[in-house]
Amino acid sequence: MDARTAHALVRFGLGPRPGDPRPADPRAWLEGQLDGPDPALALPGHGGIDGLVAFREERAQAGQDVKVRDRRKTMREIFLADTAGNIDTLLTTGSPYRERLVWFWANHFTVSVRKGICSGLVNAHIREAIRPHVTGRFVDMLRAVMRHPAMLAYLDNDFSVGPDSAAGMRTKRGLNENLARECLELHTVSPAAGYTQADVTEFARVITGWSTSPDAPAPGFMFRPGAHQPGSKTVMGRSFAAGEQGGLDALEFLAAHPATARHLAFKLARHFIADVPPPGTVARIEAALLRGKGDLKAASLAILDAPEAWQPLTKLRSPFDYVIAVVRALDLPPTNRPDMPGVMAALGQPIHNCPGPNGWPETASEWAGPEAMMRRLDWSYAVSGRVATASPIAIAESSLGPLLPAATRAEIARAGSQREAMTLLLASPEFQRR
Repeated sequence: MDARTAHALVRFGLGPRPGDPRPADPRAWLEGQLDGPDPALALPGHGGIDGLVAFREERAQAGQDVKVRDRRKTMREIFLADTAGNIDTLLTTGSPYRERLVWFWANHFTVSVRKGICSGLVNAHIREAIRPHVTGRFVDMLRAVMRHPAMLAYLDNDFSVGPDSAAGMRTKRGLNENLARECLELHTVSPAAGYTQADVTEFARVITGWSTSPDAPAPGFMFRPGAHQPGSKTVMGRSFAAGEQGGLDALEFLAAHPATARHLAFKLARHFIADVPPPGTVARIEAALLRGKGDLKAASLAILDAPEAWQPLTKLRSPFDYVIAVVRALDLPPTNRPDMPGVMAALGQPIHNCPGPNGWPETASEWAGPEAMMRRLDWSYAVSGRVATASPIAIAESSLGPLLPAATRAEIARAGSQREAMTLLLASPEFQRR
């Protein structure tokens, strides 16, 4: 394969597998992955309803003898099953660029199992709020995320009560500003838009009553009028009426704001192109978002149009990306795969367990410390022991092709054993990057 094809597989995909066909036209191959619905939506998986039912059952059965508990799936069992399914999709997908976009947006809208209820909901959040909108409009993804039980629970909006609402007057409970703050700071306009603390408070009032209903027959999002702060509210100079529709209107306003397009464009460019993305590249993606009124497919195509996007190996793979790329390159069958969530955790990026709502870092400086790189080297040696017969040079050719320098190839060829040669490949600077 030529260098452009190899680069497309590494930079925009998840790393090639030995038996996969190599696209004759890498740009057309990437673009074609953005057509139609997400193939992974046809695969089995649990929804938010399943997670909320599991939460309800575990809450009701707390303290009971485990022998008499209802044997519905627990939140933990749902988490493990769906995480395994998502990893399998990452390892076998024929649409790796689309899959990369799914996980970019999942990180942008981080939900973490550090909030216990989210263990049964975090994968459903990706399935229901992220995947259907990756090539659609940003406002639709934003609305789906902000109304998903996982996000409402993670950032405590299901307990936010308008002080002057019926529930607020009765219980003396008040606002929780977590979801409003993170939506403004992280998900949409960013602090560069110049919003104030007063805007955060007003936006929190706008979305009071947005909650979940784990005790309903079909649990999910619920608007609770009795907890909603009455009256109109003003956020960043725009007035929004009382009621659920006021919150939807506020999200449409934030999604269409020019500062949101600029913020999203910068994050996309930093993820796919460079830790410090060229201003012209950011401007190209920003223009696509503004021109398309938040069209995420147009933004994804604008990334491919940037000349800087085709400069190879400028980004360090995060532990998540690295583990996926290694197992794809080695083409390990399910019976011989390592505990991938365990490996990701050992390398510093436990899946769905981000410390904060700002998501995992996107820059090399956060992942390239001496201890972190030694852990990668140790794991490279460990996983190389699972490959008994494959030729390290053949794996190098299939995974990097012309991106593999002659000096690295020579070092692999001179290694004292097959395992050492494989370790040299997986620990090489070229394999660490995309």
